[in-house]
Amino acid sequence: MDLNTMLKVDGLGFHFDTRPVFAGFSLALAPGITWLRGANGKGKTTLLKLLAGALAPNAGTIVLGGVDSAQAPLAYRLRSFYCGHESADLPWLTVAEWLGLHLALYPAASTHALDAQLAAFGIMEVLPQAITTLSLGQHKKLQLALALALPVTLLLIDEPFNGLDAAGMAHLRGELERRAAAQETCIVLTSHLDPQLPVARMLDLGLQA
Repeated sequence: MDLNTMLKVDGLGFHFDTRPVFAGFSLALAPGITWLRGANGKGKTTLLKLLAGALAPNAGTIVLGGVDSAQAPLAYRLRSFYCGHESADLPWLTVAEWLGLHLALYPAASTHALDAQLAAFGIMEVLPQAITTLSLGQHKKLQLALALALPVTLLLIDEPFNGLDAAGMAHLRGELERRAAAQETCIVLTSHLDPQLPVARMLDLGLQA
């Protein structure tokens, strides 16, 4: 294994009740940006959730910085974060309460870092609102602000540019470029369009037969 490898997947197997998704899938990623590609239904979102620890594999191992996702699930999840496009959970909360709940799961997180990201995305004013009142674009910015503020070494982002305005895209690209240059974070993102980022690796699940 390359000494620079941060994330190692070995012999991954996963299936839903109706169909298999991965069988014997292996992967080794170093810090930087990986662009995950593939047609709809090829397992891009499923793979991100497996790498985040949100889904448990049926076989194989996922190790991040020496931490095995099955043997030490809490320690693993403290090092990773999945930013998807699902509707917010706990819909009865305000935005501020929703953020506070998530920050509490990451003891090393900084409220100052989060405030800076919220301000950069231009959504500080939504904090008192019920989370269900947010528009698609506001919800996307909220999730991204949280993702960028957390002190994780594995950042997984599903279609990061969907629903963003030009200013939001520019800020996100700048933040991802900065993290990629620092070589401290493994970033895996899906995008149907060229993300216009310094991609270290492109992985097409359609070619992983």
